Parts: sequence; structure tokens; C-alpha cells
Amino acid sequence: MVHAFVMVKADSVDAGTVLDAVLDVDGVTEAHVVAGDFDIIAEVEAEEVYDVLGAAATDVRSIDGVVDTKTYVALE
Repeated sequence: MVHAFVMVKADSVDAGTVLDAVLDVDGVTEAHVVAGDFDIIAEVEAEEVYDVLGAAATDVRSIDGVVDTKTYVALE
């Protein structure tokens, strides 16, 4: 099982709307609005690293209001 953390920067004031869309992405197990450089941190879990990267690079990035993401794959 592959775990990754996706940091999401949103352009909208309503991070809750983006959060709801992130939580609907297949493979996202948790997501939270946070303070800091990014607006949302999501945890993604999948069988293969390519599935994790697909969820982050394709699905999350295509959400309206998402302007940037950074993905960190857990090594443990």
C-alpha cells in the first residue's frame, strides 16, 4: 500500500468547497483545511504509486479552485 500527502493551494476564499471536492477524489482517505503556505492537506492511499500520483496530479489538480499542489510520497 502506498501513502502520500498532497498539499493543495486554493484560489478561492471558500476552502470548504475545495475540501469537499478533494474528499470526493478516489483514494483520498482524509483531508483537512490548514493554516500555512497551503490551504488543504490530503492523505491519499492506493495499491500502486501510479494510482497515488494519478489521484494527485490529475484528479485533485483538475478541481475548480485548485491552483497548485505538492505531493509527498511516504517512505515508511
